[in-house]
Amino acid sequence: MEENSVGKVETKNLHFDEDIELESGKQFGPIDVAYETYGELNKDKSNAVLICHALTGDAHAAGWHEDDEKPGWWDNAIGPGKAFDTEKYFVISSNVLGGCQGTTGPSSINPQTGEPYGLDFPVITVKDMITVQRKLLNYLGINQLFAVVGGSLGGMQALQWAVSWPEKVKFVIPIATTAQSTPQQIALDEVRRRAVMSDPKWNEGNYYDGRPPEDGLRLARMIGHITYLSDTSMKEKFGRKLQSGEKFNFDFEVDFEVENYLHYKGGSFVDRFDANSYLYLTKAVDYFDLTNGGNRSLTEAFSNVESKFLVISITSDWLYPPYQSKEIVKALESNEVNVTYSEITSTYGHDAFFLEPGQLQHMVANFLSQVLVKDVMQNDVPVIHKETSIKEASKSIIDSDFTHIPVVENGNRLAGILTAWDVANAVANDFNSLTPIMTTDVITASPEDPVKKITNKITQYNISALPVVDENDKVLGLITSDSITQLVQGQQPIPGTDKG
Repeated sequence: MEENSVGKVETKNLHFDEDIELESGKQFGPIDVAYETYGELNKDKSNAVLICHALTGDAHAAGWHEDDEKPGWWDNAIGPGKAFDTEKYFVISSNVLGGCQGTTGPSSINPQTGEPYGLDFPVITVKDMITVQRKLLNYLGINQLFAVVGGSLGGMQALQWAVSWPEKVKFVIPIATTAQSTPQQIALDEVRRRAVMSDPKWNEGNYYDGRPPEDGLRLARMIGHITYLSDTSMKEKFGRKLQSGEKFNFDFEVDFEVENYLHYKGGSFVDRFDANSYLYLTKAVDYFDLTNGGNRSLTEAFSNVESKFLVISITSDWLYPPYQSKEIVKALESNEVNVTYSEITSTYGHDAFFLEPGQLQHMVANFLSQVLVKDVMQNDVPVIHKETSIKEASKSIIDSDFTHIPVVENGNRLAGILTAWDVANAVANDFNSLTPIMTTDVITASPEDPVKKITNKITQYNISALPVVDENDKVLGLITSDSITQLVQGQQPIPGTDKG
């Protein structure tokens, strides 16, 4: 096991009985959600990063299960010192609604019949997936995400988060994805679905008491896997090498190494994935369209977003080519949204976001290093007026669970700061006024200050919280050391770059 691995992990399960309303208008429940977490959630719960998986992914994104032969699917990007540094962030990964690896899907038992849902499972959308994710976050007590990240279908989820709940996400990193599935993408998905449904063993989705449609699912995966590669990567990896010998077989058995590779990929896939889930998830991808079928422009779709964006594409990706990411960037820029665009230079094709951890880490580290005070400050901080009594001030601190509270005077202008220790001192000395106990020479932060600048102030003055004020000294919020320590510690060389 690598030193920078998150180590042994376990998949957890959340069950909720209440129904959710699906985008189709149907009510659906109960629902189980499989999820894993890595790292520690800080005290004010401001460092949560949601990782959204691609089409056939699962909750096991990093680390090792007890009997694993290999780690989670994005282990090279999640862990200490990696792109999503678990010494800074509390990383959450869950299996999507409609999946088959712990979260409720068509292979799950329908409580009304005692049998697997099969095609009785409702058709779901990307928006339905994030509705379930929000249920998970509520259970974890997380009101706002520091970032939401994902590639392919995961990137669609990240975009949907920014559009559906703009106030809930500070940073969005969609990778190798699109804002609406194109006719070519839909066509490829339909061919894959028909491969599954043409297998006689599919039996209209009712195969759970017998053999699954292995041949159809294997063929669907082979078709899909071709779209994840590039012409260059296939030439580099296989060329026209024969599987055995130096001559053609002159029959319809496997001749070329690339054929054997696709058969292997298809065969290993049927052992871990449910055919009906494959149908439902590809349909959700096809339905994804932030323009609502052209009823609004993409610029209008992003009109209310509040997040900062890092949009990443892959130079050799022909499934979700760079132009589709650039369309997202253009629409965001039209709304004057803070957006950065980067390309992973790779011959690997669509799968490069799994296979180029060095480039990905460099992009993510540079992007998140731009964090400003306004990105992580707490806005809902109570304030105490300068004329407030010690008793009322004490009650405010106890009720708010804050150890530092700004003291204000006329027009909410900063007059000082009061700590829990100050109140204890006032009670012990029988003071009646805040004036002799509060700190009036206050070190403050501007909402536009880089977080690193505030870290230096915290270290220099040995303080743990700074009021955030505007140019008129009006209190806007509070930034604490707990909010930012995870975001600036653990700086390590970046593997795969000239710094590593």
